[in-house]
Amino acid sequence: MDELPRTGPLPRPENPDQAREILRQEAFPAPDVQLVTLDATEFTAICPRTGQPDFGSVTVEYVPAERCIESKALKYYLWSYRNEGAFCETLAERIAGDVVYAVEPKWVRVRVNQNVRGGIAIVAVAERGERS
Repeated sequence: MDELPRTGPLPRPENPDQAREILRQEAFPAPDVQLVTLDATEFTAICPRTGQPDFGSVTVEYVPAERCIESKALKYYLWSYRNEGAFCETLAERIAGDVVYAVEPKWVRVRVNQNVRGGIAIVAVAERGERS
């Protein structure tokens, strides 16, 4: 897929690597803003040990340089993890790296909140760059 459709339903992502390319392609020139925060409150991935779904949320906070993340592309990108087995900590690290790849921000923080399962909630945070 070269780009996301402008209207109608989103196609299902093939995998996170393919969705990462869409995240980069759909980025747009950054306006004069100092901080952008995107909250995705309906995030799902798969536990790599049990195969059970892990539900939670993802917050991406960044200081733009030249480009910004398009929200529909982020939704598509995060959807690609729905069938992907990954630990919460790995997800935070990978998403932060993919945001850097897509828009090269001055600074980014990704916070993955995994809902309570088995009595334990997990929060993992990954940062890249320097926040000035």
